[in-house]
Amino acid sequence: MIEKINMKTLMFKTSINCGGCLASITPALDSLTGITKWHVDLNSPERTLEVITDTLTEQEIIDIVQKNGFDIDVIRN
Repeated sequence: MIEKINMKTLMFKTSINCGGCLASITPALDSLTGITKWHVDLNSPERTLEVITDTLTEQEIIDIVQKNGFDIDVIRN
């Protein structure tokens, strides 16, 4: 039996606003088990962080980003 994986895309407004910021948050996000893919749009005025995951919650992403010194808020559709 094949189990269907429920991937979800979480979107956040962040203060990750330059290549240096991106370099400093990369190890933290890369170390999280459960992230399939993540990306920060540095060209967006909201510096949007997109996280594709099957297991992590919004709060878990918020906690790790804040722990690394960045502001983060959930973007609701």
